[in-house]
Amino acid sequence: MGEFLRARRKLLKPEDVGLPLDAARRVPGLRREEVAARADISPEYYLRIEQGRDRRPSEQVVRSLAKALLLDDDGANYLFRVARPLPYLRAVREPSVVSDSVRRLLDAWTQTPAYVTDANLDVLAANRLARLVSPGILVPGTNLLEAAYDHLTMTTVMNGADVELEWEETIREYIGALRFNGDPDDARLQDVVGRLSSRHLSFRRIWAEHDVSPLTTGLRPVTIEPFGRVDLVWQTLGIPRSPRQFLTTYMAEPGSRSAQALRALSGGLESTLVLGGRDRESGDERAS
Repeated sequence: MGEFLRARRKLLKPEDVGLPLDAARRVPGLRREEVAARADISPEYYLRIEQGRDRRPSEQVVRSLAKALLLDDDGANYLFRVARPLPYLRAVREPSVVSDSVRRLLDAWTQTPAYVTDANLDVLAANRLARLVSPGILVPGTNLLEAAYDHLTMTTVMNGADVELEWEETIREYIGALRFNGDPDDARLQDVVGRLSSRHLSFRRIWAEHDVSPLTTGLRPVTIEPFGRVDLVWQTLGIPRSPRQFLTTYMAEPGSRSAQALRALSGGLESTLVLGGRDRESGDERAS
């Protein structure tokens, strides 16, 4: 919690909270005593919280700190969660196994790319259309954030800095979701963060900002031949009774070029499935 408070404090400008500009100010962001005053607590008490010497501030204090730091709803929810950890739940963490009912749902969506991830952005399951939309990425075992950095590295070498700016938005979304949903005590989260920190300067910079935000919806550019690059709308929802699993679907605006591309891709998939079924039927007849 202390790291989060310190990072968010340093990102705020005095003018953001109505304080006068001071040319002599050397401290980035707000001073501790300024945050304490906005939260209506003593500077000494705020210092203890930020330094981790008071690990259980009251709900009222946490709410005041969220307001003092101008946190949005996601940031406030995250602050409440790290201020009220539930260690007894961590001991009973369930394995990341996708239920049979969710797998059947994925397979039934032959015209909608869909996949399931966990809190660490590891892909747990994906239907065939999703694997066609993002070949080599939307397959079980892939970490989406690490895959995004790999793609960024490759495309930046080929196409220059413009692509880097475009992909940073996606990477920021993933990092915000990783921090929002992840459990700091999870060995897998620590592994992902450690590996990315050692490889990518931009990850270390963005991770240190402590931005938190769950994945909800947005646009994702993909390449579908022969249509080339198209934009698909993605939406992510939590899976009931699977608290650390998330279902993401891709959609396209009706009548758009993106919709034509998805329709062509799903039509080819359905043809493959039909032909595969006929081949199996023929094989069964020959065997009989």
